[in-house]
Amino acid sequence: MTKPKVLISDKMDPNAAKIFEERGCDVDVKPGMTPEELKEVIGQYDGLAIRSATKATKDILDAATNLKVIGRAGIGVDNVDIPAASAQGIVVMNTPFGNSITTAEHAIAMMMAVARQIPEANERTQKGEWPKSKFMGVEVTGKTLGLIGAGNIGSIVASRAQGLKMRVVAYDPFLTEERAVEMGVEKADLETVITRADFITLHTPLTDETRNILSRERLEKTKKGVRIINCARGGLVDEAALKDLLESGHIAGAALDVFAEEPAKDSPLFGTPNFICTPHLGASTTEAQVNVALQVAEQMSDYLLTGGVTNALNVPSLSAEEAPKLKPYMALAEKLGSLVGQLAHGSLPKISVEVEGAAAKLDQRPITSAVLAGLMKRYSSSVNMVNAPFLAKERGIQISEVRREREGVYHTLIRVTVETSQGDRSVAGSLFGSGMPRLVNIFGIGIEADMDGDMLYIVNDDKPGFIGRIGSLLGENGINIGTFHLGRREAGGEAVLLLSVDQRIPEDVIAKATALEGVKLVKSLAF
Repeated sequence: MTKPKVLISDKMDPNAAKIFEERGCDVDVKPGMTPEELKEVIGQYDGLAIRSATKATKDILDAATNLKVIGRAGIGVDNVDIPAASAQGIVVMNTPFGNSITTAEHAIAMMMAVARQIPEANERTQKGEWPKSKFMGVEVTGKTLGLIGAGNIGSIVASRAQGLKMRVVAYDPFLTEERAVEMGVEKADLETVITRADFITLHTPLTDETRNILSRERLEKTKKGVRIINCARGGLVDEAALKDLLESGHIAGAALDVFAEEPAKDSPLFGTPNFICTPHLGASTTEAQVNVALQVAEQMSDYLLTGGVTNALNVPSLSAEEAPKLKPYMALAEKLGSLVGQLAHGSLPKISVEVEGAAAKLDQRPITSAVLAGLMKRYSSSVNMVNAPFLAKERGIQISEVRREREGVYHTLIRVTVETSQGDRSVAGSLFGSGMPRLVNIFGIGIEADMDGDMLYIVNDDKPGFIGRIGSLLGENGINIGTFHLGRREAGGEAVLLLSVDQRIPEDVIAKATALEGVKLVKSLAF
């Protein structure tokens, strides 16, 4: 088996390369490449490990013909074109927890620095001045901290602030009442947070919804004397408005670790009174750099070697421990999706994935993605679990999931139903023996059949002599039958025949089979 090949294109702790090698990957470490140099070599690699310097643009990804996974050592993935990666079936991962404590601590440090004007006081003292009377700070004890974003980092900041005896009021559209109680914070809307807070700190990703979340209009609504801290992403705060309000004295101080444009070499904020900044140091501690490098190497190795998916941004996560358990279910799901995709006619506006029994106790998202991977092969040969949902969404296909924990006739069952112009069409499968996928129902007809290799699907009238006729036809044309599976609605009614054969059946033989007495449909299948 060929070893997966990984490129580390940014400066990273050397232990990351060691982990890739120890886990069984070949690794090249080439930091500092130009985009042209990266584009020239990226087609050789299965994995790309990056930090913030490498830009995985669409142009680069178009040349990444073998790439399966991009791992970002850190949280922000602004430097990765995720839609382009998804369209090409490339998993994009980050490491959201490796530098959480470091970033949270930096936010607290920046809050303390802006509260006591430490940078300017330090600078003037070292110049030989003694400007004690010039610096009148404020205590944080008893003050209200407004938290915008209460995820992993935000929750750590809240905990540290509570240790400083601050009250914390938080806005996050995903924050539940139960989680707010658990964190010990007051859940509020954004307007409440910005009008009540003495300090506001941001801990949210940069998206279309969060861009300029602290706009000029919102900054003007803040309490006079508020102090703003942003150690999350540049672009969350209107920097021009921030400068104006600092100069007017409405905002008492601001501390930024991130800017809308980086590197920030000539920001208009530079030199503004009561403004302090650092050059994107939120994750810059020895511990954090080691943690994220090791974490990204472990995650990427898991995916390339076992199929485990952790902290992915464009595909459901699937731990290395879960992957072996889910693997047979996903194999069954993909075959069912492929079957219904090959047999259904016309557009498929809706698809339903139903899991029952043992399958219902598992994470259904990877199963659904596997169904879509099989189904979307009718549209594209280069489809996998990553880009299949993207392709389905692109075609306007509505996807629903149903979970039934009770067992039916089978201990586990996956049923795939598609809406067609002729009505709903459904196929179902189960796992037999040691996890072997088997078809158990096709369009309402019970049948037990393998789904493997080249097959022939026939719908016919249940009449004596038909099996002999189809067997003779195939034999006369040199086609050997591997397995033979039968099902019917009722005696003398509509019957289904599934044959596995040793080679793809030529079109002229399909035509001869279609012309046989009692035949309604003949279709060649491939799995």
